[in-house]
Amino acid sequence: GIVIRDWAPQIEILGHPATGGFVSHCGWNSCIESMTMGVPIAAWPMHSDQPKNSFLITEVLRVGLVVKDWANHEHDQVVKSSVVENAVRKLMGSSQGKEIRKRAAELGVAVRAATAKAGTSCSELDSFVAQIAR
Repeated sequence: GIVIRDWAPQIEILGHPATGGFVSHCGWNSCIESMTMGVPIAAWPMHSDQPKNSFLITEVLRVGLVVKDWANHEHDQVVKSSVVENAVRKLMGSSQGKEIRKRAAELGVAVRAATAKAGTSCSELDSFVAQIAR
């Protein structure tokens, strides 16, 4: 593993075949990029939209798991490395993690197909633009 503290080419990293999971605060763009690349998320939401995005990722789409439930905790407390380790081990080495990784990969295929040139996302957007341009 490597920790990058400055800007990183996130989409390239998520698209690399060696990337098996993504520890994320669950900002919307990071969630979209991770889902597009089919990479499961170890969700670590802190504030703003992140808890809702984390809920979408972990409970609705089931393409990730929560590192720590922050609902009843202070956000400035130090998180022990064992908490992160347990989440990563669960994501990468358990039967639940296997199902999460499978769903993430399937979702990635569907998202990439929908956003391709002839995909449903593009055709629906074109249709919408045509409707409002009338």
